[in-house]
Amino acid sequence: MDIWAFIQTQVLGMMWLKDAVGSLLTWMGADITTQLGESLQFFIYDFVKILILLTVLIFVISYVQSYFPPERTRRILGRIRGLKGNITGALLGTVTPFCSCSSIPVFIGFTKAGLPLGVTFSFLISSPFVDLAAVIILAGIFGAELAVAYVITGIVLAVIGGTIIERMRMEDQIEEFARPSSDAGGCSCDSDGGMTSRERLSYSGDQVVQTVRRVWKYIVIGVLIGALIHNWIPEDVIQAVLGDQNPFSVLIATVIAVPIYADIFGTIPIAEALFAKGVGAGTILAFMMGVTALSLPSIMMLRSVVKPRLLAAFMAIVVGGIMVIGYLFNWIYPMFMG
Repeated sequence: MDIWAFIQTQVLGMMWLKDAVGSLLTWMGADITTQLGESLQFFIYDFVKILILLTVLIFVISYVQSYFPPERTRRILGRIRGLKGNITGALLGTVTPFCSCSSIPVFIGFTKAGLPLGVTFSFLISSPFVDLAAVIILAGIFGAELAVAYVITGIVLAVIGGTIIERMRMEDQIEEFARPSSDAGGCSCDSDGGMTSRERLSYSGDQVVQTVRRVWKYIVIGVLIGALIHNWIPEDVIQAVLGDQNPFSVLIATVIAVPIYADIFGTIPIAEALFAKGVGAGTILAFMMGVTALSLPSIMMLRSVVKPRLLAAFMAIVVGGIMVIGYLFNWIYPMFMG
């Protein structure tokens, strides 16, 4: 077994944990060869695996992110405009710990500071899409190829979406309270310069606690749904609805995703189960992107900041981009892997 295969299966995939859970259940008298036994093993293994990875990765990533508080991010973005600004906004979105809902307050801070609208939307699209911890977990489950594809497509969609919105010149579609005030840009008080290593460690620990508190219930729900898909719904049913033979599979996955309010970590078990049932990579990407970027609570929060025309443009761009990405990957990914 080469080094990467070992990392993917035993470190990130934690197959040793699956074997340990199976042995423990067998010792307790459960038959893990039955549907119920397999579902129980899947649930315990997947939940514990994601929780362990999430705790470790959030701690490490939060320590790095302690150098990039919102005020510093805002100052960095304020210096760059145009396509370069959109690319920078999308890349910064990948290293900031915000889900679709918690990105909205940061978005308001950016608009009040007078940052270009395209840059703020590139950040808003990228931030919930591309979570570094989730990407590492994705690599352990689906392989590095699909994880990298998820990152690249998320960033590309964020850059394209921000560029389109910038050129539509809809600054007047921002609600009055979120527009720049006369003293915007005058404060640089939110600096991390005074943080000690101990304070950064404390901050990272707090981020782990806050993140786990926020997402654990979505992980539980996601793992339960994943176990249902994995062991109880026949493969031919899944294939009929979301398989490559259904030309509307990506559309269905996107539509199903929008009403769901979950962190990306809650979508991973569902995506894992769909992947095991042979659902196309593009359909899975469409589902995950739809959940992370277009949940109803985040859309409702965004509506409080932007007017209907800009909100409709944002949703049209994101939904259209997700569907293009989904169908493109359903076509390309099998050839690439083959």
